[in-house]
Amino acid sequence: MIKKMLDDKEEVKRALVTISIEKALLGIGKPTYDEVLSVLNTQYHCYLPDCYEHPEYLNEILRRLYGNAGKVITKSITTQLEEFNQHKPIKRFLEVICN
Repeated sequence: MIKKMLDDKEEVKRALVTISIEKALLGIGKPTYDEVLSVLNTQYHCYLPDCYEHPEYLNEILRRLYGNAGKVITKSITTQLEEFNQHKPIKRFLEVICN
């Protein structure tokens, strides 16, 4: 029962991160969203929710595709997740994508 509750909490955090990434990318535009998802899939064989465990993938893609302009996306994600950064996995995620 306790393990199930812990798993549920992790899934909620994963969903929060995924929704924040989606919102930030779609805020720039659907083509940006589609491009990032395409690179995630072709290069890393994963999907947006996998960025929760592998924020380095998102960081690398944003840098490569958008250079300094990618910081607009990471800033948007950071702002959305700011109130949740006391949770270690979310704090780690934010640290990795902002470096």
